[in-house]
Amino acid sequence: MTFDYDATVARYFEAWNATDAGTLAKAVAAALTEDGTYTDPLTDVRGHQELAAVIAGVHEQFPGFEFRHTGTVDGHHDTARFTWELVSTADGSAPVAGFDVITLAEDGRVRSVLGFLDRVPTA
Repeated sequence: MTFDYDATVARYFEAWNATDAGTLAKAVAAALTEDGTYTDPLTDVRGHQELAAVIAGVHEQFPGFEFRHTGTVDGHHDTARFTWELVSTADGSAPVAGFDVITLAEDGRVRSVLGFLDRVPTA
């Protein structure tokens, strides 16, 4: 099976950058399988509603920020990895950065995410 890793990651970032509830719900459903999981050092959730709640929480904590994909997507079989930053749209600062490893379902949506934080605010 061949996957379009770049398209999958683009859908994933659309979900992480959605800020209104309706858009967020649709974007999460387009990016993640119904029983998909998301795990990083701060959270471990399953399904659309739980991931949407995590994303909404990040936007509450970092208003005016957006997630930006950095580098290239590296993938093989049903697995891919990529780097990202959380960037202020006002001044370009990026207090949070990391990388994610995703596993894909046959339909190209994300089945699981393992997130790693490389840079986080100290205060």
